[in-house]
Amino acid sequence: MKEAPMRLWLKDPIAVLAEGAERGIVVEGGRIVELVGAGAPDPVHDTVFDAARHVILPGLVNTHHHFFQTLTRAHPAAINKELFPWLKALYPRWGSYLNRDRFRLAVRAALTELLMSGCTTASDHLFVFPADMPDAVDIEAEEAARLGMRIALTRGVINMGTKSGGVADERLMQDDDAVLADCERVIGRYHDRSDGAMTTVALAPCAPFNVTRRMMCAAADLAEKHDCRLHTHLGETEDENDFCLSRFGMRPLDYLESVGWLNERVWLAHGIHFDDGEIARLGRHRVGVCHCATSNMVLASGICRTKELEAAGAIVGLGVDGSASNDASNMMEEVRHALMIGRLRYGAEAVTHLDALRWATEGSAALVGRSDIGQIAVGKQADFALFTLDELRFSGAGDPIAALVLCGAHAADRVMIAGEWRVEGGAPVGVDLARLRAEHGEAAKAFLAEP
Repeated sequence: MKEAPMRLWLKDPIAVLAEGAERGIVVEGGRIVELVGAGAPDPVHDTVFDAARHVILPGLVNTHHHFFQTLTRAHPAAINKELFPWLKALYPRWGSYLNRDRFRLAVRAALTELLMSGCTTASDHLFVFPADMPDAVDIEAEEAARLGMRIALTRGVINMGTKSGGVADERLMQDDDAVLADCERVIGRYHDRSDGAMTTVALAPCAPFNVTRRMMCAAADLAEKHDCRLHTHLGETEDENDFCLSRFGMRPLDYLESVGWLNERVWLAHGIHFDDGEIARLGRHRVGVCHCATSNMVLASGICRTKELEAAGAIVGLGVDGSASNDASNMMEEVRHALMIGRLRYGAEAVTHLDALRWATEGSAALVGRSDIGQIAVGKQADFALFTLDELRFSGAGDPIAALVLCGAHAADRVMIAGEWRVEGGAPVGVDLARLRAEHGEAAKAFLAEP
């Protein structure tokens, strides 16, 4: 006879980002089965975790990243540049030096860093497939499974390089038919539509300036066929606007509509340079936008119009973007930066810490098509990030949840995913951090050479 799952009570935390959970949360079988309100008696439970030192958030959800870019952080050839010059400096290095061993270490480093920051579900916008790693998506799935993280895998592509007027390195191009066949394979193997899924799949051609119209249309058709989501970069810079006007005779959003991408399957990275009419269209079609505040500031790309997008009906989430333009993989830092840049644009009362946390949890979950994560509520998955307020930076803080954002929390003390502890005492379970740092740092040295 199969044993009944244990009921774990996360008991009496300092605070919980949920209504009616003042005395904690009961978890059973990887799900939330009870919220224990203020003054409630002890719930039925088998085991207890004393959360008296902890503030509990829903697990953070990262909806845009480029894991491989951990190998080129703060690269001397790319610092102090805007997006297109930055890309032109780094693409030849990625094309020259990225291979499967280095890629695996890059993925491992990015996921581990995200996990330690309180991230429980991550999406990587993967569009680099050097010759020796056609199974790059599988490598990401394997590394996420090692850490026990949920992952929204994307099968992306770049197929318009410098010879065709794009900005990507020709060595990273792939044959269209091979790409589309692999999209079918990846969807068949990893796209789990069930509640509590550990892997899902989206199709993610990189951007209008390095993907052909044929590929964008084919991806839209496949997404409709297999009921999966679509992801791409759009509206990141004025250079992109100029490129689309020159090449296609239309602005980026008009181009997106022309290839069948203006619908609720789609979430876009950045979404900065939309005018009022375009924002209304995005909202009408329930398109999602991943706000990447840190990267946008580093590359001086602009500020996403989060409030107008939400008011129009679009979905807003958060992402750290690539670790060569952030230059970190830390979701709690992203929450803080989203709050700060939002206040700079809209004022101190218009964007709150709760808005920024909502974007990183409920909003981000919606972007990747999940309704079972991103909230602390009965029936949702038991994905939590637990932070302490022991550091000096928090001394004197009156509101524990606000303090995590305003005082700059950056590392979770504990992280639970599907009811299992994946970070304990600030350390990811089963990971030799010193070894990872040494191996990853050694691999990154190759990218300092001239391409």
